[in-house]
Amino acid sequence: MNRTELAALVDHTLLKPESTASDVAALIAEGADLGVFSVCVSPNQLPIEVPEGLAVATVCGFPSGAHKSEVKAAEAARSVAEGANEVDMVVNLKLVKEGDFDSVQADIAAVRAACEGALLKVIIESAALTDEEIVACCEASEAAGADFVKTSTGFHPAGGASEHAVALMAKTVGGRLGVKASGGIRTTEAALAMVAAGATRLGLSGTRAVLDGLPE
Repeated sequence: MNRTELAALVDHTLLKPESTASDVAALIAEGADLGVFSVCVSPNQLPIEVPEGLAVATVCGFPSGAHKSEVKAAEAARSVAEGANEVDMVVNLKLVKEGDFDSVQADIAAVRAACEGALLKVIIESAALTDEEIVACCEASEAAGADFVKTSTGFHPAGGASEHAVALMAKTVGGRLGVKASGGIRTTEAALAMVAAGATRLGLSGTRAVLDGLPE
């Protein structure tokens, strides 16, 4: 995989809560220069202007997922109205840990219905889950109409993406959904390992450093 091919899989991300409008402008300029798929910013940064060909992603129920479904849905709808092409929502981990996957599915479905026309990714926080919970989250995401499952917010103390989780998620969704690896991917080798494990999108904040390890 060359630099251009990997860049096309990247959501170039800035989700630090203290980020300013000038920080976001720098992110957009760098993302355009690097040829990434999208820039991913917090909802309070929207709307933003981006060059043609660069998608806009945002987060929902971030970073805990511990929000009522109607709050997540309203947040997602507002973000799409303000120009977001993609919404990365955090799953309700309380419901996951209680094994209530019907309610997990309903939570995702509420956001899916609220952001019609946008791509929906479901962040399952894989490092905090058992393999069985990862599989069940992926199944609930698919049943609710999500487009992607995503490993991590990058903010959970349990950690970020792992090759094991990505491979398990990819096996579970079987190509019917995309798989986004995010959280702690800081080197070229780590990024390529996630793609080899089955990731079809990468969430990176240090994108340039990752891409610099590859030929044009």
